[in-house]
Amino acid sequence: MKRIMKYLSGTKNYGLFCKEYLAVLEGYCDANCNTLSGDSFSTTGYAFVLGGGAIYWKSKKQTIIVNSIMEAELIALASASEKANWLKDLLFDIPFFDKIVSYVLIHCDSTATIGRLRNHFYNDKSRTIRRKHSITRSYLSNGIIHI
Repeated sequence: MKRIMKYLSGTKNYGLFCKEYLAVLEGYCDANCNTLSGDSFSTTGYAFVLGGGAIYWKSKKQTIIVNSIMEAELIALASASEKANWLKDLLFDIPFFDKIVSYVLIHCDSTATIGRLRNHFYNDKSRTIRRKHSITRSYLSNGIIHI
């Protein structure tokens, strides 16, 4: 405990300094169909960058078994858009952050998923996928995210 306190007292003037970047919050999301393991769950991954530096990232297995890569990408985009909404609200609450983020730009590499999101209706039998579609669609129509 003494060593920790000595280290903390000796490094209290250290900090991270960023160069002057635009205060743009960007996200990158992707999904991967898991074919190597015995379970049929896909993997979701997303990262968020602010001013040129990564501020949040996550990779986890999805809890829903999907039928196509488009559904896996849609689940990844829904998870990333929920986190983007949370990060946007967090940046709004920080008093030293003087620039308001108007929307969060999320990069997605699946044109099928982007095309499906531009459609207002999701006509699939899976209720959980339909719910993910409607949540992401509401974030998109309310201007919280931009894909």
